Amino acid sequence: MALKLENTHREPRMSAIATQISDILQEIRFGSIEITIHEGKVVQIERKEKLRFDNKK
Repeated sequence: MALKLENTHREPRMSAIATQISDILQEIRFGSIEITIHEGKVVQIERKEKLRFDNKK
C-alpha cells in the first residue's frame, strides 16, 4: 500500500510523519494504526499489531 508523499515538501515534519505511517503500513500484517492529533498537529502514532497462531494440528 502506497502513501502519497507529494505536497509534503512544504513542511519537513509532515514528510517525516508521512514516511513513518507509510513504513508502518508496509510492515504491519494484522492490526491497526491510530494517529492522535492535537491542535491540528500529529502528536502520536500508535501501532497495534496482532499475532495470530494456527492451532490446527
